[in-house]
Amino acid sequence: METLIGLAVGLLLGAASTGAGMYIRSRRSRRALEDRLAEERQRLEEDLERNLLRREQEIREEAERKAEERAEAREAEASKRLEEVSERERESREREEKVIRKLEALDEKETHLVERENRLEQEKKDLENRRREVDQLEEERKKRLEEVSGYSLEDARKELVSVLKDDARREAESYVREVEADAKSRAQAKAIEVMATAIQRWAGEYVAERTVSVVNLPGDEMKGRIIGREGRNIRALERELGVDIIVDDTPGAVVVSCFNPMRRTIAVRVLEELVEDGRIHPERIEKAVKKQQETMDAEVKEAGENALMDADVHGVPEDLVNIVGQLKFRTSYTQNVLHHSVEVAHFAGIMAGELGLDPVLARRAGLLHDIGKAVDHEHEGGHAAIGGDLGRKYKEKAEVVNAIEGHHFDVDAISPYTPLIHAADALSAARPGARREQMTSYIKRLEELEEIAGRFPGVAQAYALQAGRELRVIARQDEMDDQGAFLLSRKIAHEIEDELTYPGEIKVTVIRETRATEVAH
Repeated sequence: METLIGLAVGLLLGAASTGAGMYIRSRRSRRALEDRLAEERQRLEEDLERNLLRREQEIREEAERKAEERAEAREAEASKRLEEVSERERESREREEKVIRKLEALDEKETHLVERENRLEQEKKDLENRRREVDQLEEERKKRLEEVSGYSLEDARKELVSVLKDDARREAESYVREVEADAKSRAQAKAIEVMATAIQRWAGEYVAERTVSVVNLPGDEMKGRIIGREGRNIRALERELGVDIIVDDTPGAVVVSCFNPMRRTIAVRVLEELVEDGRIHPERIEKAVKKQQETMDAEVKEAGENALMDADVHGVPEDLVNIVGQLKFRTSYTQNVLHHSVEVAHFAGIMAGELGLDPVLARRAGLLHDIGKAVDHEHEGGHAAIGGDLGRKYKEKAEVVNAIEGHHFDVDAISPYTPLIHAADALSAARPGARREQMTSYIKRLEELEEIAGRFPGVAQAYALQAGRELRVIARQDEMDDQGAFLLSRKIAHEIEDELTYPGEIKVTVIRETRATEVAH
């Protein structure tokens, strides 16, 4: 135990002595380090001071150098500006000299102008004096002429103007008559040739149609079934079909009346189907109407396609084909419009070929010229304007649209196809048997022709002949001469063209005769 205590005490004393030695060495090292740091700081401060002094010297030298450069630049700029000022002063002196020279020249010109003006003023006075002398001499000459001739100046002037007017009128009328005769002979020969060729190469058949249709019944008892209890069947028919059904005392028949031929045709077919089936009630009527409308749509499309094939027209939109097909059920003066359109297309194509135009374009315009009649009951305006709108809607060429709008001369023609379609339309409509006019409109047209002729002075009587194709006018021979008769016929023809609408042409004949009568005793 004592041994252990002694060993522990020894260890403690050794550790203490070791720690004291280490502390003494540490203080010595720290003091040496502090001395080195102080020396290093002093050295750095000395180097810094030397660098600052050197940098200050460099900055001072750089500033002096830049100051010298700026001073040199200012001197050079001042010299340049001085040169520019000198140059401007020189140019100003030159301009001043030029202005002075121009002013001197202007002064000289002004002097010359004043002198010239004085001379012109003097010449003007001399001319005025001479004019007065000439006027005086002219007055004296006129007085002597009036004394010699016995006519005053105004009377002589009127007489001369009258003679010149009569001579000019006779020469003009003679020349116009010669030109008209030559032009008519040539135009008539060519027109007859073209139209005769067209008529020879195309012929068509027409079926007369009316605005009413008759449905035959197997017996009068069927009329009661069509009317139905309290009229429900006939009201359902008229409501679904949009027509008037007339049930009267006519034995074995009822009458369907409607201005729209498509609705009238559907109504006739529905009635025939219901009569054949025997079952007539509102539900059956509705089904039959729907069925016949679908059949009609297919028939319209087929009619349009057949018309396009007959007229040799291609590339027409489907909607426009259906509108063309509707023309099958449209009539004009009992002439079927679809057949008429196909015929106009053929006429137009033939005449276009004869005249050196495009037959394809002419046939297309001819087929579509009355397209507005298919929908004119749905729109306001004439069929020509409606057809033109349809042509623009379906992107037809401008020539075709203008031919549709202008085939009755409602608009100005922009191509030769417009008057061509007008001629083909008139050719198809005016040939014998193509159309039947009502008696009232026929008589009205004759009366209008005679009334137009009666307006002109010198007309004794006027007669419409050959179903309105010729107007014969009897002139008073004591109120006009032969030249006046030619002028009267031309004026009446122009008045008819401006006021009336008619197919073909109207010939105006003015008759002036001289009758010599003597009585033998």
